[in-house]
Amino acid sequence: MPLAAQPHINMPVDAPPPAASPPRRRGLRLAAWIVGGVAALVGFLALALALADWNALRGPIGRFASTRLHRQVTIGHLSVHPWSLRPSAEIGGLRIANPGWAGPGPTADVGQLLVQIKLLPLLRGELVLLRLEATKPDLYLRRDAQGRETWDFSGGAPKDKPLKMPPVRRFVIRDGHLKLLDDRRKLSLDATLEASERLGAANTGFQLQGDGALNGQAFRLQAIGGPLLNVDPNKPYPFDADIRAGATRVTARGVVPKPFDLGQVSLAITARGPDLEELYDLTGVPFPNTPPYNLKGRLVRDGKVYKVSGLSGRVGDSDLAGSLSVDATARRPFLTADLRTERLDFGDLTAVFGGAPKIRAGKTVSPAQKAAAATLQAERRLLPDATLKVDRVRALDADVRYQAASISHAPVALRSGSLRVKLDHGLLTADPLSFDLPQGRISGRMALNARGATPVTDVDLRLTNARLEQFVPIKSGGAPALTGGLVGRIKLHGAGDSVHRAAANADGQVVMVVPGGEIREAFAELIGVDVTKGLGLLLAKNQDRTQIRCAVASFTAKDGVLTADRLVFDTGPVLGEGKGSVDLRDERLDLRFQGHPKQFRLVRLLAPIEITGPIVQPRLGVDKGKAVAQGGFAAVLATVASPLAAVLPFVDAGLAKDAQCGALVAEAGGAGAPVRSARTKAAGH
Repeated sequence: MPLAAQPHINMPVDAPPPAASPPRRRGLRLAAWIVGGVAALVGFLALALALADWNALRGPIGRFASTRLHRQVTIGHLSVHPWSLRPSAEIGGLRIANPGWAGPGPTADVGQLLVQIKLLPLLRGELVLLRLEATKPDLYLRRDAQGRETWDFSGGAPKDKPLKMPPVRRFVIRDGHLKLLDDRRKLSLDATLEASERLGAANTGFQLQGDGALNGQAFRLQAIGGPLLNVDPNKPYPFDADIRAGATRVTARGVVPKPFDLGQVSLAITARGPDLEELYDLTGVPFPNTPPYNLKGRLVRDGKVYKVSGLSGRVGDSDLAGSLSVDATARRPFLTADLRTERLDFGDLTAVFGGAPKIRAGKTVSPAQKAAAATLQAERRLLPDATLKVDRVRALDADVRYQAASISHAPVALRSGSLRVKLDHGLLTADPLSFDLPQGRISGRMALNARGATPVTDVDLRLTNARLEQFVPIKSGGAPALTGGLVGRIKLHGAGDSVHRAAANADGQVVMVVPGGEIREAFAELIGVDVTKGLGLLLAKNQDRTQIRCAVASFTAKDGVLTADRLVFDTGPVLGEGKGSVDLRDERLDLRFQGHPKQFRLVRLLAPIEITGPIVQPRLGVDKGKAVAQGGFAAVLATVASPLAAVLPFVDAGLAKDAQCGALVAEAGGAGAPVRSARTKAAGH
């Protein structure tokens, strides 16, 4: 079947295509010119960069770097290889001068420096260093007493962030040398610095090692890490460190989570030494004085926040556990801590105040504590005279909580204790402060104000619900000679830069009260020094007991001298009164007690009992040269007891109503003495 006829169009074979419109033709021509021009420019720049004499640009580049670093930068030789996806530069004789305050000389002097970067990340604003190789870099670092640092290139601008270098894939240091002089920390160091593919038998790749001095003691630093080759910026970089300063040693094993970002560090750390206070020169944290310690924990740095968790170990003969952190983001560092002790050896607390514990067999003490104890013993003194370092107290703020579950070797039977210490611009307060007794509690607050030229100490402590036998453990035949309740209050204010100096200037009041109890009759008789009865009963080991109606010791402190306002000891057979003083300046006692029998006896020697000599070793005796005649009980009672209504509310407003002390006050009132109402509160209550 024949195909259908198709239409046939005749067209010349060599006919030209339709002509483009004039506007389109001009646009194509312009685009061609632009592409060609850019290509020519790129080619020209590439040729210029390849053929450029970069040494001729050392001056402009050095001046630019000087402006950015705020001190003079000079370049001895410069060679650049720019035409690559991995451009590099070689710098010879690089010298960065000291800032003006540090005097002449360089901060850094580098023999040869090779830098190679990755080009494509740089176009995205990300700097990736493929190679950083330094040959014979000499670093001279210094910090003066004002805290100015030669490695600070901020030009005085606030430094908010720690050092963070860009990632380096291959980091090599050959024959490096570091000299450090820190006037603030009293530190000097002369060290070598190496970073290569392999170092020594340990097969490590990074090593910083040097010797010097820290606060007059031999100092040694060693830091070792793996090779800085093919470093993954997202893989932690491990390292070890060992720091020794005299008898202090700190070791660390940790990682930098992101290599070259020193603002993020995690360390398992151990520290041991004779005194935690000596860590100040290493850390800048004013730890208190302590006996020898051995502690461990995990330190994590996050920017300017340092946290220690899992803290454990021993300080002296006491265990210590808890956590602490230092926040240095603000102008003043802030220390927070939550610490606890299962068993506190009370003698370990004495070092906090610059003192020394009582040396006994097996007691852990440092050589400095032994020397301090020997000095106090030779001088027969109790109060330490170590000078408070007020600049350190003013250097940071703090909030520290501490608990001791049990306490041993205390001067009195302390069972447990706790306190919270706050430090705010030189004002240190321990509030609340509490120590538990088997019966009763010592509580209150202490404050040390170091904001002024001379530190000022305030102490306000109360003794409540205690027992007399816990403080006067005199026993005969297994039974205590004195029993009864005991309450008291100490309120003192003194200026001085040591415990002894503050006490030697103290003003205030000290009152102790026994509102009722019992005493062996022999001791009660001896208050009146009845040689015919009291001594006979004592030698016969007589266990008969008599009532303690009320006992009060009230002192007023003025310029370090505690003068007795009222010393009263009222028992069934005898009313005793006393006078005298306690001098905190030379730490001596001068007290006398006189007994007044309530029943007439034909044969009796009445002589004052004396307590004299050093506080730490007083002498108890009888002044037989001042025997007096037996006096009238009623007249003595009126003169002795009448002021008690004013003294007792200082300790507890209810004491003047007590069945025993209240009765004594009432008797004095009945004898015509001017007794103040118990409702009137003493000043400062």
